[in-house]
Amino acid sequence: MSILVTGASGTVGSKIIQRLASSGTEVKALVRTPGKVALPSGVTEVAGDMASTESMRAALSSVRTLFLLNAVVPDEVTQALTTLNLAREAGIERIVYLSVIHADIYTNVPHFTGKHTVERMIESLDMPATILRPTYFMQNDEQVRSVIEGYGVYPMPIGTAGVRMVDVRDIADIAAAELLRRHHTAHALPGNMLELAGPEALTGEMAASIWSEVLQRPITYGGDGLDGFEQQLKAYAPDWLAYDMRLMMARIQQHGMHPQDGTAEILEKILGRPMRSYREFVVDMLESGRASIEH
Repeated sequence: MSILVTGASGTVGSKIIQRLASSGTEVKALVRTPGKVALPSGVTEVAGDMASTESMRAALSSVRTLFLLNAVVPDEVTQALTTLNLAREAGIERIVYLSVIHADIYTNVPHFTGKHTVERMIESLDMPATILRPTYFMQNDEQVRSVIEGYGVYPMPIGTAGVRMVDVRDIADIAAAELLRRHHTAHALPGNMLELAGPEALTGEMAASIWSEVLQRPITYGGDGLDGFEQQLKAYAPDWLAYDMRLMMARIQQHGMHPQDGTAEILEKILGRPMRSYREFVVDMLESGRASIEH
């Protein structure tokens, strides 16, 4: 019996696949287009689309453990609820679901409320699942690296309330650990929830300061304006998604992203090390970029 990873070609899913591939466990990767994604040795490609009930019913056969990640799409909730119902029908009793922190608080943000709906299904049906609730991904800032380096501005309008950004590599490490913990037990484990957050609460000014330190030149914070942020997103994303992200940033400015007390100690125990800092992320990203150019 295998572990099936959805979103296997994405930022989080691909890293989870890499970590599971070395565990000696049978791993399957759900992909919409066969042959498009290079997978680690030993990982089996499974064609399927969460918008197709029949393809998901087939993909979930002979699966013991499920990692469920839904892209931010208009029918995200339908895809997630359908997949969980099909998993129940298939007798799958080991699930890890990737949600988002404050899904129950950011009630006006579509993809947050969508994920909270999925959480409510899991909890109300007492499904044996780990719900992972990450904060803002550090890797989101890879998209604005050229702006930071080219214009000397950190443009993400995260405000002053503080965001405990999380490194996707840490999300993958914890998700893989939870998948393996559930997969190798004789009986289904009770449900639990883990908030995933980095070690420091960053403001826009603090993020800009870290970039200044690493690049060794002044980087300024672009400010809290959301009109320009939404317009920039519209250049490469649908307008509904750009607006969704604008709403998210507005709530970040109002509320921040802060996990419960004691979260850092729980995560460090799982990983056997502290969570990565934003400075570590920036340094690693720049070094990786230089290595790519050299090769």
